[in-house]
Amino acid sequence: MSKSLLIVDDSATMRKIVMRTIRMSGLDFETTEEAGNGVEALEKLSAGPVDIMLCDVNMPEMSGTELVKEVRKLSDCENTKIIMVSTESSQELIDGVIADGANGFITKPFTPEKFQEKLSPFMN
Repeated sequence: MSKSLLIVDDSATMRKIVMRTIRMSGLDFETTEEAGNGVEALEKLSAGPVDIMLCDVNMPEMSGTELVKEVRKLSDCENTKIIMVSTESSQELIDGVIADGANGFITKPFTPEKFQEKLSPFMN
């Protein structure tokens, strides 16, 4: 079954690194989109939901934690799986975003194997 992916990070370089690492992991997405912050991500989601969203925590205009809360309010996106990707790794932050509706958390630096482990359960 083909899946769609949205990568949300304020760094264009980091979005490219995430995409390259996902390709190296062997995961295959039919469509991949990018957004530079939470506001852009919501605009893209208004055109239609995605299956999986990878989201940075610290971004201008709307943080990743705020974005998770907003996405969870959208009825079209109730099945969107949200995986946070961040250099921050405090258990308090991770517990908070999971409580807000995120489905997982990947700490930077990441590996293809880590993406495989965290995303594979959502690929069926």
